[in-house]
Amino acid sequence: MARFASVSVLALLTASPALSQELNALVWCDHTDPALVQPFEEKHGIKVNLKEYEGTAAGLAILEQSQPGDWDVLVIDAVDVGRAVEGGHLAEIAPDQLATADFFPELVMAENNMVGGKTYAVTEKFGYNTIAYDKTKVDPADMADMATLTSGKYDGRIAIYDYYLPVLGLVALGQGVATKDITADTLATLKDPLFKLKAASKQVSDVVSAQTALATGEVDIMIGGGEWVTAVLAADNPNLDWTIPKQGGLRWAQSIGVVAGSTQPDMALEFVKYITSPEGQARLATSSCYWGMPANAKAGDVLTPEQKAILRWDEQAEFLKRAQLYPIPDAALDTAMQDMWTEMLQQ
Repeated sequence: MARFASVSVLALLTASPALSQELNALVWCDHTDPALVQPFEEKHGIKVNLKEYEGTAAGLAILEQSQPGDWDVLVIDAVDVGRAVEGGHLAEIAPDQLATADFFPELVMAENNMVGGKTYAVTEKFGYNTIAYDKTKVDPADMADMATLTSGKYDGRIAIYDYYLPVLGLVALGQGVATKDITADTLATLKDPLFKLKAASKQVSDVVSAQTALATGEVDIMIGGGEWVTAVLAADNPNLDWTIPKQGGLRWAQSIGVVAGSTQPDMALEFVKYITSPEGQARLATSSCYWGMPANAKAGDVLTPEQKAILRWDEQAEFLKRAQLYPIPDAALDTAMQDMWTEMLQQ
């Protein structure tokens, strides 16, 4: 679920192949925080070249147009690991090299990170697409029920995250439809509530714009937001909060793996192991770009009490029970979902 800065595809495609003392990684912006990468570089005497990309389709296109050995590590939406494996872009990883025994059980996500009984990636971070809000501007009790959002009470005070998968997933949950049960038939039932949500909103925008609108008071509610939106703003604006309503929320998760054809597979695996270690996980969880829960529960021994409070560490057991994974549509359903989203944007 890459959310932030896009990078010129041309610049990425012209990156030089991995050198003996360098690793090249396609990542999301949370991995570009020097506080995360520098300890690994210093320990191994290696330079990690980090290139951000936005959206799985863009990341896979970059890999498909690159030469073998150009890239060593890939961060990807956990639900899209299978697509990367089918495209021949991820190398198999020996399960005994991964610290999944220390993970929150729900975050092992073998069904996503394994293909044909083989492991190709490991979950590194997760969080929720749900409802973020300013608790001084709205009644927090109202945020426990998605129906309040289209009741008229908050018309013109809502920003919608411009990403069709999580928002359609939330709309489905609001209608009592599990994300795994979204089909061509059930999708049709989501059009009216989606359009009503759009009518009640002030804007549909990317994360940065929606986050800025929430922080400045231009809007009071962000649909699709969560801890990854509010945590980085907590120090400057402690009034921002988030919750999972009674209908549920969506759980996003990102995975990391070794790129097939890497000329340095051992060092690439060392980077994966570092990112999923308690120390790496604590740094990744509190990255300056966006925060999120670490998959490795032992990161709790490294995080400060204040950081754990912002991440709502003690509430995770209940949150995990109430959250569902992103929809995983086939090509036809994905096209239909995007068409409905485009139609909604044009209203």
